Amino acid sequence: MADARSLSVIPIEGIGEITQTSDLAAIFADLCGANRDAQTLCDGDVLVVTQKIVSKAEGRLVRLDHSDEEAKVALIEQEATRILRRRGSLLITETTHGFVCANAGIDLSNVDDGTAALLPIDPDRSARRIRADLRRALNLEVAVIVSDTFGRVWRQGVTDIALGSAGIVPVLDLRGTLDANGRELVATEICVVDEITAAADLVMGKATNIPAAIVRGCDPDWFGEGSVADDVIRRPEDDLFR
Repeated sequence: MADARSLSVIPIEGIGEITQTSDLAAIFADLCGANRDAQTLCDGDVLVVTQKIVSKAEGRLVRLDHSDEEAKVALIEQEATRILRRRGSLLITETTHGFVCANAGIDLSNVDDGTAALLPIDPDRSARRIRADLRRALNLEVAVIVSDTFGRVWRQGVTDIALGSAGIVPVLDLRGTLDANGRELVATEICVVDEITAAADLVMGKATNIPAAIVRGCDPDWFGEGSVADDVIRRPEDDLFR
C-alpha cells in the first residue's frame, strides 16, 4: 500500500442534454481534453459517469406514465429476475445483472415526463467502451466507473455505488496484510469502486445537472483488471439473507 494521499474530486461541467445519438467519450474528450483547466483529464484519473446519461446514450429509455402504478409495477417485474419483497408499489428486486435494489433500478428522475430510464444492459461493458474510446481520443490511461444511487439495508439515506467499472481493481483484498499495529488482517476487503463513486457524487449531486466527475489522486495500486459483475456482486450462496 502507498502512503496516505490526498484525493481531488472535480465536477465536469457543460455536458448538456444526452440522447441516443450522443457519443459520451467524444463529449468527455472535448470537455476534458488538454488545456481545459481544472477538468482536464490526466493519466491515472478515474472518470465517474452516472448511469442516467449512459442509459440515455444507449437508448435505455421507455415510455411510462408516471401516475400509472400498475404499469410501473409491470415494468419493474419485466426488468427483475426475482422479487424479494413487496410493499405496495415498492418492490425489492434482483436484476438480470445480479443487483439487489428497489424497483429494478428503474429511474423516473431527470427524465422527460412519460419516460423511464432502465439500467444499462451491461454496465461493465459500458465502462470499458468509454475507457477505450477515451484512450484513442486523448491517448490517456484513465479508469471509468458507471455509477447509480442505491439504498443500503439497515441504514437511512442513499449513496452512489458502482454499477460497472473498467481499468480499476473493484475490490482491494487486504487479507494477509498487517494493520497499523502489526496484526494480520483476515477478512478485510475494500470495495474501492464504491468508495470512489460515493466521493464523486458529493460534487455531482441529484439536481445540479452535473452527471460526471473526475477523481484524482487514487493509489496507482488500485488500477488494473476486474469488473463489478465478477468482483463486487455477492452470489446468493454467499448471502445470509437470500
